[in-house]
Amino acid sequence: QVQLVESGGGLVQPGGSLRLSCTATGFNSSTCGVAWYRQAAGKNREWVAEISRDGSTNYPNSVKGRFTISRDKAKATVYLQMNSLKPDDTAVYSCKTTGYYCASVGTWGQGTQVTVSE
Repeated sequence: QVQLVESGGGLVQPGGSLRLSCTATGFNSSTCGVAWYRQAAGKNREWVAEISRDGSTNYPNSVKGRFTISRDKAKATVYLQMNSLKPDDTAVYSCKTTGYYCASVGTWGQGTQVTVSE
């Protein structure tokens, strides 16, 4: 069964940090890129980070300088390190496979809730 599984979400105070994980199971993800998205209540889904199969990364201005995407290919896991969190970062965060070389491109995880609040 081809799956992406997110973990690491939870409640954090403004200014705090959190690290999310996205682990691939049931397929070889080494030739895939991975993107992170978030969706806040009542809002559209927003792209927040991407890492390509060769390790290059990209971010929108809303998170640039605060979020870092990385991967451990041996563990088939992509991470999203989130620093200097603010209440507007509150959302369900999901990961998705990307890239021309990815046989399972377009696979989504189930999402993990991140809440930034006092």
